[in-house]
Amino acid sequence: MYGAVSIPLHEVMQILFGKGSEQAAWQHIVWQFRFPQSITAMLAGASLATSGLLLQTLFRNPLAGPSILGISDGANLGVALVMFFFGSSFGFFSNQSFGGSLTIVLAALAGAGCILGVIIFFSTKVTHNVMLLIIGIMIGYMASSLISILNYYATADRVRAFVLWGMGDFSGVSNVRLPFFTVCTLAGLTLSVLLIKPLNALLLGEEYAANLGIKIKQARIGILFCTGLLTATTTAFCGPISFIGLSVPHIARLLLGTSNHKLLLPVTILTGAYISLICNLLTVLPGTNTVLPLNAITPVLGAPVIIYVIVNRKNIQYFN
Repeated sequence: MYGAVSIPLHEVMQILFGKGSEQAAWQHIVWQFRFPQSITAMLAGASLATSGLLLQTLFRNPLAGPSILGISDGANLGVALVMFFFGSSFGFFSNQSFGGSLTIVLAALAGAGCILGVIIFFSTKVTHNVMLLIIGIMIGYMASSLISILNYYATADRVRAFVLWGMGDFSGVSNVRLPFFTVCTLAGLTLSVLLIKPLNALLLGEEYAANLGIKIKQARIGILFCTGLLTATTTAFCGPISFIGLSVPHIARLLLGTSNHKLLLPVTILTGAYISLICNLLTVLPGTNTVLPLNAITPVLGAPVIIYVIVNRKNIQYFN
């Protein structure tokens, strides 16, 4: 209903149930823009929120998020390499915008996949999670440094295109690409559900989890792979989106008052989907055709949650 063009509720329902509308433009807007954008927002929010929850449990750190291991920075680096080196003259860019190009998606997936592979490799060499966390942060800094170097030598129009991509957008997934995006995110979310048992065991510490029969190394690799798949897919299709993965798990914990992943994970998935839809609605200024960047909205909702968590950390049970 809501957007740059207002569409009555009954018209939207008729269009969604296949009855069509007298206004052909409305039908086009609903099916070609708002429907895929809504599905993308829900899946992206659920993916980022789940990634944040998994990492916070693995590292026993309530301030861990999807970008902490450098996977998002890897996606950024892949996109920067393609944009800065090839720009609009590159094959896939000729008839498409930067944000919607298939090449951008492939570059982001490749960059994130490389960083994920490096992180998983180090996870087999380093036994302490804190050390693995530091390695991830350092890899992220290295990727950001390479992006800065590329940015220095790139032309102004290519830098602007990269900045626009980095603002985040749920509208970049068309109906053609929506099935692939859906399959990847649902695969990651399904894998996260299969990890509930080791996640609950890790709440008590690695030694206790090992005594319960949990294979710590395999569980760690599974969590990292699941997080990498969800973060890489979302970043590749929607750009780097801030705060949702960091703040939504805390909202779910505050709603439930428990850290049991049998309840916490499903609620985190649903809350992430709802928060993303709200952020997507707030990007459209009422009565105008102006659409704000997504990352201009997510901190407004996410930052107060993080501040509350920091101030009241002693009164919130995260790991029990």
